[in-house]
Amino acid sequence: MSDRDPRWSLLAIGRFPDEVKTDFGEAFDCAFLDEVPPGGVNASLGAREALIMSFGTELRECAIQALPATLKAIATYSVGYEHIDISAAKARGLPVLNTPDVLTDAVAEVGMLLMLGAARRATESIELIRGRNWPGWNATQLIGIELLGKNLGILGMGRIGRGVAGRARAFGMNVHYHNRSRLAPELEDGATYHVDFAGMAALTDVLMLAAQSNATTRHYLDAARIAQLKPGAIVCNVARGDLIDDGALIAALRDGRVRAAGLDVFENEPKVDPRYFDLPNVFMLPHIGSSTIETRRRMARALVDGLLVLKAGGKASNRVV
Repeated sequence: MSDRDPRWSLLAIGRFPDEVKTDFGEAFDCAFLDEVPPGGVNASLGAREALIMSFGTELRECAIQALPATLKAIATYSVGYEHIDISAAKARGLPVLNTPDVLTDAVAEVGMLLMLGAARRATESIELIRGRNWPGWNATQLIGIELLGKNLGILGMGRIGRGVAGRARAFGMNVHYHNRSRLAPELEDGATYHVDFAGMAALTDVLMLAAQSNATTRHYLDAARIAQLKPGAIVCNVARGDLIDDGALIAALRDGRVRAAGLDVFENEPKVDPRYFDLPNVFMLPHIGSSTIETRRRMARALVDGLLVLKAGGKASNRVV
């Protein structure tokens, strides 16, 4: 950056759409790297003033402590920020930004895709026709279930949970939810609140996991909670993969206690538990919940706006710490 350029200099690490690179480049003096170099972030950061990183690129305590004094902000191109040691950033006085409130519509749409794919046996259908083995229509072929009139149980009724709920109502589903606390009536929008998970699970035809990942929700859907589900329920996940105990869900999918699953996220992704690949009643997507160009650009805009506010000495609304 030249002495006359008032923009912050910025390093963005990750693979970004061209439109997003343009958005970053118009606001900042940007350098881009597809991945963290062998020498770590500092190997390429130099004296740049801001760092943008993607979900999946970890920034732990030792790395944060080694960041140069010239760095003024860290921004993650994601809603989740568990890949950053927030305490270490706070100790360094480094603000951390994320991209809240921009993924709701895209992820909620994928939530519906997961429900439909699981309910209508999409994995088997796609394999049948793409494998060129379809013998033609018959009345017993790949019979699934309708969503109309079914009970949808949502774990985590935040913005994404409510986005799924609104779309599910349009499909004629009855919405139930379990949260740490009950929503205000205008946010609840007619959904039925359950104080405990077991009460909701007992009548749930389709369970949608939309809760945050934290110490209390890791492996939340374990064998005990799966046993509380209505027999033959469908399980879907648009949140984080570690909300599910894979061994427990796979066992239930194998013996029919869970009819089917629709999964867009996985624990330890991209290393998906290989047992899922052998289950025809699992409809899987490769973490595409936010993968629309509209969302990608909203994510970029959120970081640009937040960094510009910080540069001006203000408090960015998307500041985590």
